[in-house]
Amino acid sequence: MIDSASFSRLSRLTRGAKRRLGALLPGAATPGTLATFAEIAARVGYGARGFVYASIGSLALLSLFDLGGRLVGTQGVAVWLAQQPFGRVWLILLGLGLWAFVGWRVLQSVFDADREGTSGRALLTRAGQAISGLFYGLLAAGVFELLDEVGANMGAEDVAENREKAAILLALPFGDLLLMAVAAVIVGVGVGNVLKGVRSDFADTLSCSPKWRRRLSHLARAGYVARGLAYLPLALLVGLAGWHARAAEVTGMAGAFEALRNQPGGPVLLALCAAGLIAFGGFAFIEARFRRIRAPQTLNPVG
Repeated sequence: MIDSASFSRLSRLTRGAKRRLGALLPGAATPGTLATFAEIAARVGYGARGFVYASIGSLALLSLFDLGGRLVGTQGVAVWLAQQPFGRVWLILLGLGLWAFVGWRVLQSVFDADREGTSGRALLTRAGQAISGLFYGLLAAGVFELLDEVGANMGAEDVAENREKAAILLALPFGDLLLMAVAAVIVGVGVGNVLKGVRSDFADTLSCSPKWRRRLSHLARAGYVARGLAYLPLALLVGLAGWHARAAEVTGMAGAFEALRNQPGGPVLLALCAAGLIAFGGFAFIEARFRRIRAPQTLNPVG
């Protein structure tokens, strides 16, 4: 039996533990603390995303002009970064930034940080944010995995891993159809980015002067359209791998860029795509500084 004195002592200990937990965990602390934490995570996350895509575009342009660049995808950026001086330090910083962006995506999709609401269109937007969060979570996890795998053949190992996954998928019943379904999803992501670039009003998301909002919205449109188009060669290669039931045809975004460059007029198309990806990364840096962050005051799922 617990007497009244023991029960009172237990209650005081519980209240003290809650106060200490609130001081340690921003999500359990005051609404102002949560909003501050969410804004920091969002801005750091947009910066990390900007670095990834600006690097993809910049390295592609450098490779076109034989200036030491290479064709890489999102994972390839981490591989390239790992091979620079203090590579492991940069990997840790990039991984933390990407996880911060994942946290922001969770606040957007689950807790409706952008006040989208619960209409059909709003739920579709939030579903896209959830999928984006999953993608960046996988990317962030891959960045930290590279800490123990730094080496000259990392890029080749990444392609081999993609082909191994495709082989596993093809071994399943209707595996060729499943791989073609993956290609269709990639097409959907690409088309979604193009439509967002054409239709969205990016100016409303920024907290700078109206003149600069209009100018920067053009940068965002070019970036989203280019990012969407960059997925299409990859979708084509994955779809052909499913059609031919050959996992060896599966590659990553770097391989898709290489295939594009080898087509008639390919270098020009690749240069335009690279410039657009730099624009996308540049706009992410702009968002890191000027985006309106309306973080939720409490963690209550919406929808």
